[in-house]
Amino acid sequence: MKKLLVTGFEPFLDFPINPTEEVVNALNGKTIAGYEVIGKILPVDFQESAKQCLMHLDEYQPDVVISLGLAGGRNKMTPERIAINCRDGAVDNRGVKLQDSPIEEDGPAGYFSALPIREFVNAAIEKGFPAAISNTAGTYLCNNVMYSVLHKINEESLPTLAGFIHIPASHELAIKNPNLPSWSQRDLNEAIVTMIEVLGR
Repeated sequence: MKKLLVTGFEPFLDFPINPTEEVVNALNGKTIAGYEVIGKILPVDFQESAKQCLMHLDEYQPDVVISLGLAGGRNKMTPERIAINCRDGAVDNRGVKLQDSPIEEDGPAGYFSALPIREFVNAAIEKGFPAAISNTAGTYLCNNVMYSVLHKINEESLPTLAGFIHIPASHELAIKNPNLPSWSQRDLNEAIVTMIEVLGR
């Protein structure tokens, strides 16, 4: 059976709940569209997040990697088109703040997602879930993980497909931060399942 590594993040900054953690825990161990799902939670740590994700890539040798991140403020599922070679933004959970810092000193400026992101969006919309392709994964931990995984795949000529999807806040998180647009956790989970099912077509 093919293997799918799905990663999410722990809570961070002003987000005491991270719905990606809930998605990953809900899907871990399931079989979806012929893929065995391996779910892993990553720390919000510039040094450790990518390191741990790459360790999981080595250990499980998945056919596909889908990394998830919270985009508080977005109201749609947004598969990312590209990751850029830059770390910047707010402090991580260890208090580290980076500015204009390359992820790979001699790496390319960016990597495009290898996932079928247009098909992901179309499938989600067909099921009634708002979705759109995003052209920026930012410069924080989400971009860091996406770039690092794609860089390893490129450098080692791995057959793995990989990319990143940002998801909106859950209702549970919006109760704590009422300015956030939100979805039910059930719909967040189901929208990701819908996108995974595209891989089995």
